[in-house]
Amino acid sequence: MATEVTSAPDASPSGSPRAARAAAELVGTAALVAVVVGSGIQATALTQDVGLQLLANSTATVFGLGVLILLLGPVSGAHFNPAVTLAEWWTARRGGAGMTGRDVAVYIPAQTVGAIAGAILADAMFGEPLAKWSTHDRSAGSLLLGEVVATAGLILLVFGLARTGRLRFAPVAVASYIGAAYWFTSSTSFANPAVTVGRAFTDTFAGIAPGSVPGFIVAQLAGAVVGLALVAVVFRGAERAC
Repeated sequence: MATEVTSAPDASPSGSPRAARAAAELVGTAALVAVVVGSGIQATALTQDVGLQLLANSTATVFGLGVLILLLGPVSGAHFNPAVTLAEWWTARRGGAGMTGRDVAVYIPAQTVGAIAGAILADAMFGEPLAKWSTHDRSAGSLLLGEVVATAGLILLVFGLARTGRLRFAPVAVASYIGAAYWFTSSTSFANPAVTVGRAFTDTFAGIAPGSVPGFIVAQLAGAVVGLALVAVVFRGAERAC
């Protein structure tokens, strides 16, 4: 969740070139979706109890996401999420440090391609049909509200940590939040446009029907806007106090 860049146009705070950062975002998002989809397939093979399936899926996601942020955060900021990337670009556009337009143009395609690849990889590992469109309809208005809430909370958390100089806690904090949001939101907290697209390519427990994808993405982007507004209100002056 990087919040500053160096003066070099192709470097991150760690000195990583833009190509390395894009690779980290692709690999990280692919691994994240593989964890989500793969653990969902494994869970449904082991038990018919939907509650236990969700528990297994959320637990694997918490640990997997925490490890990925810890590993790849120093390279790319470990966004793995276009909503986070766009939110960071928006906060930096007034002359502050952060994502540039070029970074956004590289990160979002890398995240999306990675998410699709991760879903296909998970299906391949478990012998499922590859790149089969999901039939899991998630178009209900209550689910879209859940996505607004889940994404707003994620943005509030990430940028709240950044404003207060505590991004070192991001691996634990972000993973914990996503794990909790699996359970307290009606949508099970996708909170990520790239992951949403990727999960449309698997007709398994974690899938989402292609027809439900646009609504989820709009809700996630709306949630990102709400999250940034909350950051501006709640953490006003926090940077000066740090």
